[in-house]
Amino acid sequence: MDTTEVLIVGGGPGGLACATLLAQHGVRVVLVERKSVIGPKVCAGGITCNGLLPHIPVELIERTFSQQHVSTLRQSAVITVKGPMVATVNRHRLGQWMADQAQRAGVTLLTGTRLLSLEEHHAGLEHLNGQRHRLQFEQLVGADGTNSLVRRFIGLPVDAMGVGIHCEVSGWYPQMEWHLDPDMFGPGYGWYFPHQRQYSVGVYADSRWIPARNLRQQLLGWLQQRRVQPDASTLRAGLVNYDYRGVRFGSVWLVGDAAGLASGLTGEGIYSAFLSGQEVARMILAADYTPKRLQMLVRKHGLHRRLLASVMARPRIGSLMMEVMIMLLRSKMIAFRHLEMAD
Repeated sequence: MDTTEVLIVGGGPGGLACATLLAQHGVRVVLVERKSVIGPKVCAGGITCNGLLPHIPVELIERTFSQQHVSTLRQSAVITVKGPMVATVNRHRLGQWMADQAQRAGVTLLTGTRLLSLEEHHAGLEHLNGQRHRLQFEQLVGADGTNSLVRRFIGLPVDAMGVGIHCEVSGWYPQMEWHLDPDMFGPGYGWYFPHQRQYSVGVYADSRWIPARNLRQQLLGWLQQRRVQPDASTLRAGLVNYDYRGVRFGSVWLVGDAAGLASGLTGEGIYSAFLSGQEVARMILAADYTPKRLQMLVRKHGLHRRLLASVMARPRIGSLMMEVMIMLLRSKMIAFRHLEMAD
């Protein structure tokens, strides 16, 4: 039986950020990722100026935007700031860069390896070639997304999820757009997120408001109205867990979507995963560490969840709230960063 101090399940931004920081402080870390390649995920690839953008090298940035174009049923607005507001990244390239940082720090990275079983301080693993072995660990970190096996292992349910569906369209698109249409998307939104040689077009909504299959049809109808005709087989869907109930459960920790730290309101999750991964690493390293940045993230998460609950409980009032919010953003009475998960 192999042994390690920390076993991390999941090779997304949360797991890699946690693993890298731990390894940089001399902790023996094994990270397992069920996919054979680190990085790819159903994601529009948007990151904010106050979130992940300052933490990654400039060569990973595909496009930056100082304007956001927002449309509702009653108005269109262009929200402008002096510097970059939002940027787009390629999730594959971001994942590969973070994986390289982790391995340079000394993390043992096992791709194409799935979790077969979990017991207290023991895990059963299986590699793509069929080889199986058991691993003993002192601390376990679940960074394995919305359908987290680690979360299930500790008996934590998921009762609040969003769903995002998108496709990538080849070509240049000039601006980043958000479309708020309660008739089509309820409390969610449609988006255009431009990258270098293609742009992501998609929709996000709470899964309790509309099932994923119906949301997919709404997206196809909306795209047809806008004369965008993607191959329906290229549509990709992903669930977003925002049912946050804590990060520490004895010697088991949860980060990112596994912890439910994505925004239920916007679906934003990359920075939440990155920050929670680092904060959990610091808590593992020092028992007396006070995770102030995580606490702030949790407060913002709670605010987003309460706003979403209000909109879903009273759809007509929620639609009016959307209109007022856009007016306040346009008039600069509130800043765009107040809607971000970043501090």
